[in-house]
Amino acid sequence: MNQPHFDPVALVPRPVRTGNAFEETMERLLQGLKLGIYSAGSKLPAERELAEQLGVSRATLRDALAELQTAGYLQSRRGRYGGTFAVSVLPEVSAPSRARGQGASADDVEDILLFRNVVEPAAARLAAEATLVPDARAHLLAMLAEVDGAGTDTFRPKDSRFHIAVAELTGSPSLVAAVADTRARVSDLLDRIPLLQTNLDHSHTQHRQLADAILRGDGAAAEAAAVVHLEGTARLLRGFLT
Repeated sequence: MNQPHFDPVALVPRPVRTGNAFEETMERLLQGLKLGIYSAGSKLPAERELAEQLGVSRATLRDALAELQTAGYLQSRRGRYGGTFAVSVLPEVSAPSRARGQGASADDVEDILLFRNVVEPAAARLAAEATLVPDARAHLLAMLAEVDGAGTDTFRPKDSRFHIAVAELTGSPSLVAAVADTRARVSDLLDRIPLLQTNLDHSHTQHRQLADAILRGDGAAAEAAAVVHLEGTARLLRGFLT
């Protein structure tokens, strides 16, 4: 009697594609490693097969595998029996940052991401719908240039400053404070995961798309650009931390 085919990746949740293929691939590979679908020391499926299972291009998969090797989750072996292997012991996540006297649990992470996903897209839409004086437009472009030119050592604070600049365009001090507080809490979490070059490149592109939508006054496009941008970061945080 034929046994039903078992696809191990089917055990990993398959969220709807949001445009962040690299970040989604990272999240799902990390889930597979943490759930033991790719067991410690085992060889991952061949690149073509794994790309098909995950529904991504081989180029996207290669980027994700390379980043996970750099982060210490995978190792590459050469030779006849070579390939990509799960490490025997997964890296430990750094100790939780202490914010307001408490560590960041999985619930804390989801709470921060949920609040951020409400506040920042709203700020982006309102910024695009505001009447922007030349100084305001120049301010946004200056913050965009700074984050665009940031290296890995300065990217995260410059990234936060750009997002706060978006909120500043709304003219609402309360909204600026909410975005600033949210960025501080997210930065606390981001300090616990690797800074991935591919995600950095995506962020630069998405920042420009967000700024462009705001400057041309397209509220819907600005909100949508913010949602896509935030979802990429959320996937990485969930993948590494939860």
